[in-house]
Amino acid sequence: QGCDPFAQTQRSKLQHRRARINQQINKEMRMRAGAENLFRATSNHKVKETVALELSYVNSNLQLLKEELEELNSSVDVYQNDSESISVPMIPLGLKETKELDLLVPLKDLISEHYGEEGILFEKEIKEFMELRQAMRTPSRNEAGLELLMEYYNQLYFLDSRFFPPTKSLGVFFHWYDSLTGVPSHQRALAFEKGSVLFNIGALHTQIGARQDRASLPGLNQAIDAFQKAAGAFNYLKENFSNAPSLDMSAASLNMLVRLMVAQVQECVFEKMTLLCTQHDFLARLQLAQEAARVEEVYSLVHQTMTQAHVKDYVPFSWTTMVHVKSEHFNALSHYFAAIALCDCP
Repeated sequence: QGCDPFAQTQRSKLQHRRARINQQINKEMRMRAGAENLFRATSNHKVKETVALELSYVNSNLQLLKEELEELNSSVDVYQNDSESISVPMIPLGLKETKELDLLVPLKDLISEHYGEEGILFEKEIKEFMELRQAMRTPSRNEAGLELLMEYYNQLYFLDSRFFPPTKSLGVFFHWYDSLTGVPSHQRALAFEKGSVLFNIGALHTQIGARQDRASLPGLNQAIDAFQKAAGAFNYLKENFSNAPSLDMSAASLNMLVRLMVAQVQECVFEKMTLLCTQHDFLARLQLAQEAARVEEVYSLVHQTMTQAHVKDYVPFSWTTMVHVKSEHFNALSHYFAAIALCDCP
């Protein structure tokens, strides 16, 4: 329950394309690493020329793949609600992809060595855990998908305390791809696995928030709740998981994501006030002007964060542009409602 590997929605197709590009990026990066090693090791001039040509070809391919991935990350429309009512799109985040992992032999060996019990007796439980990991790679975009990710995250807590002693390594590498660039990272530490799953919990909340019908009060409340929870997940990740090998889990990127989610919450609050505002008196219009100014303020902060040195070249250009447009849009709205209050209201 909560796993939907064969779903044919636009969002799942986007995720499958992202996974394919991630694999191609991984392959090109391995080729580049091999070519760079050969270039440094050889003293033959002809070989160096051939390898340099190959490197330029690989780098060109990598650039094209990264541009294709950025285009996918810019496809915010497929995550929005299908309602005919016009609403400004929200920015969701794609899930991190991961490779399959076989923990059967390492865990059985550890049980035999460390606990002195026959590892084969626990084969059924280990396989169930591996099935849970496989299922959480393709969560459905709803509460059931979130519960699936949370169940796996909770199991990692118990796994960490029993099977990952500080003095011993299982020799297992956890492979995850950066959610925006597709660059692969791997670590032996289970904390990387836990952090990546928590990141996906936050990312799934952004997708659930983006798909709500914000023309209705229930939809707005659900969107506010989802973006608040996404901000909480990214903030917890920033404060509790350090030394992340991937850019999407660096402190600078997580700080940007927290601010972006807070801004989207604030935008939904403004839309809720607009929906509930039935009176056209001076104070009501002034409150709308103040709220619009508050939305402009938080989006300006997001734009400032996105244009910092460590984040500027990482964030999709369409995100930065949309955030800037929203900042100017709500600045204009704040002046508009203030003018209406002063000119049209007694």
